[in-house]
Amino acid sequence: MKKLALAAALSVAASTAFAGGMAEPVMEPAVVEAATSSSAGGIVIPLLLLLVVAAAASR
Repeated sequence: MKKLALAAALSVAASTAFAGGMAEPVMEPAVVEAATSSSAGGIVIPLLLLLVVAAAASR
C-alpha cells in the first residue's frame, strides 16, 4: 500500500512539473537595412552634358 501511495504521489508531482512543457525560443529575424546611394546620378549628368555639346558642335 505504501508503494502505491508513493507511486501516486510521484506521478502527480511529475505531471505538474511538466504541465507547461518546454517551449522553443522564438527568435525574431534581424532587420537589415540596405544602404541606398544614387551613384547613377554621377554618371548620367556628364553623359547628358557630352550629348548637348556634341549636338551643339554638329550644327
